[in-house]
Amino acid sequence: MIVLDCSAAVEIVLKTDNGNCIYGLIEPNEKVITTDLFRIEIINALSKYVKSGKITLEESFRLLARATHMIDEFVPMQEYCIGALKESTRLNYSAYDMLYLLLAQRRQAILATLDMKLIKLCEQQGVECIHILDADYLEANSAVLEEIDKSLQGKSTGKH
Repeated sequence: MIVLDCSAAVEIVLKTDNGNCIYGLIEPNEKVITTDLFRIEIINALSKYVKSGKITLEESFRLLARATHMIDEFVPMQEYCIGALKESTRLNYSAYDMLYLLLAQRRQAILATLDMKLIKLCEQQGVECIHILDADYLEANSAVLEEIDKSLQGKSTGKH
């Protein structure tokens, strides 16, 4: 099961490289859930793209429909509010982030996000999340990553 946050969903529907990467990591029949506030967050994000002239209003309607169509279940957040308030103040994160984290934690799901700060928090809290390596990091470290791949291939075939 995947918990999809707004940052990942917007990138997926805009078909960016990172969005395509996240989308490719979600199994075709895997259940995708999110908070019941997801639609509002998507609308807010898309409105920024419209206001900046990056997309038209008509395009935003189609993107909104695509984003909501990806979701199998919108989970009501009423029972998560107290926990989100406690954790957002304790950890100094947004309440929105805490809702996604708590949903993933309680449903034993994987959080799909492109928010690096939230990914780090998930790691600290023991919540599994989908990681997307930054393209600049990959480019800058491609030789190192190739060596790691060779090393791993050698171990899987019994070669050292």
